Amino acid sequence: MKKPPPPAKKTPTLKAHNFGPGINEQPHSKNNGGAAPAQPQQIKTNHLGIQDWRLEKPQFHVVEVTDPKSGEVHYETRGNLNTPVPPISNSKYLTKDEHLEIYRYMLLNRRMEVALENLYKQGKVVGGVYFGLGQESTSVGSAYALDKDDWFAPMIRNQGALLVRGFNASDVMMQYMAKAGSPTKGKDGTSHYGDIGARNMVSPISMLGDLIPVMAGVALGARLQGKHIAALTWIGDGGQSTGVTYEGINFAAVKKLGLVLVIESNAWAYSTPSEYQYLPEDLADRALGYGIPAVIIDGTDACQVYDATREAVERAHRGGGASIIEAKMMRMKGHAIHDGAAYVPKEMHEYWKKRDPIDRFEKFLLQKKWLTPDGNKKMIEEVEAHLEKEREFAVNSPMPEPHLAAEGVYCDPSCHPIKPKYATPKVKKGSKQLKESEAAIHFK
Repeated sequence: MKKPPPPAKKTPTLKAHNFGPGINEQPHSKNNGGAAPAQPQQIKTNHLGIQDWRLEKPQFHVVEVTDPKSGEVHYETRGNLNTPVPPISNSKYLTKDEHLEIYRYMLLNRRMEVALENLYKQGKVVGGVYFGLGQESTSVGSAYALDKDDWFAPMIRNQGALLVRGFNASDVMMQYMAKAGSPTKGKDGTSHYGDIGARNMVSPISMLGDLIPVMAGVALGARLQGKHIAALTWIGDGGQSTGVTYEGINFAAVKKLGLVLVIESNAWAYSTPSEYQYLPEDLADRALGYGIPAVIIDGTDACQVYDATREAVERAHRGGGASIIEAKMMRMKGHAIHDGAAYVPKEMHEYWKKRDPIDRFEKFLLQKKWLTPDGNKKMIEEVEAHLEKEREFAVNSPMPEPHLAAEGVYCDPSCHPIKPKYATPKVKKGSKQLKESEAAIHFK
């Protein structure tokens, strides 16, 4: 008599935390003054239950191919790249005027980077230049969703966020040219500057992922002062593989800190395609391991970016903890200006070019009749005229004097007062001396 087979082991099911009402559901709060009403629809989720607000899912992937004759390795695409371009989603929160303001910031973002590229080619830029081409809606839309007291920490492709939070285009240009009037007064030629006083901006850190625990600490510091804030930062699909990323998210998750992490899943970690950089199809899946909400969005859809970030910000304000937003798009230029991105298959570049965030948003506004062709032309001309003045000011600004090179490098008591931002934290007075049992190590 055969023994019955052992019962099958049951794998515990991971349950995704609900992110919010979703792009196609009505919000819990009242419409904020004229936002376009959305028709309620069923929320899509991925295979692990993570909400996926995208209106399309790319039907192709990248493969590594070795030429049998030369032995050279290159990348090719497999699948269907001829799918129709989806429309922009209706926002649950944005008013007509806010749509137009976001559009203007996106135009300003792109044209500023074009001006920077020209300045680089003219030999006026000290170091390199980094671009966010194709990612303007992610930078602008997420920063636009913050409240005044919220904090942010941009990465190299988030120059649109700087504009939203009050920096001038001339500030960014002077920074790249290391001018005396730049945010770092000529001591840095890229993006390593912040403003912890007026704009609540933490300076970018070159070591990818290091901003995440820093922003968790900012949220913790605010909470100790009696205030729940959102602390927004961004990370690429390559940078999110670093160990410090996991440590920072986990700390924010355990302490229920208002970290809002936008993963800019832009298809390439420098020259490595996503398929050869991480295994899961969606990086948002990793939120399950931290026990925090996550959502997948179209990173070229400014309305999806804003709505997702707004819901994460509101969760942070309620004391609900951290959130992950995976924004999918493609980086439309190389890692920096020195990288021609010849490794990107041409057909893949063309696919994402058709999904240009600014072109789609412009078409969306025209279809809504919130923007007329003449109004659009006028806005573009005003942006270009404004940028020309900013460029001229930056170019004609002086370089720093040599004797100032050592000034402001290190902070000292005369630099600026360091004091609580919101309130003085309440602390308990402890004993002046540790008891022997409280000491960490005892040497006998």
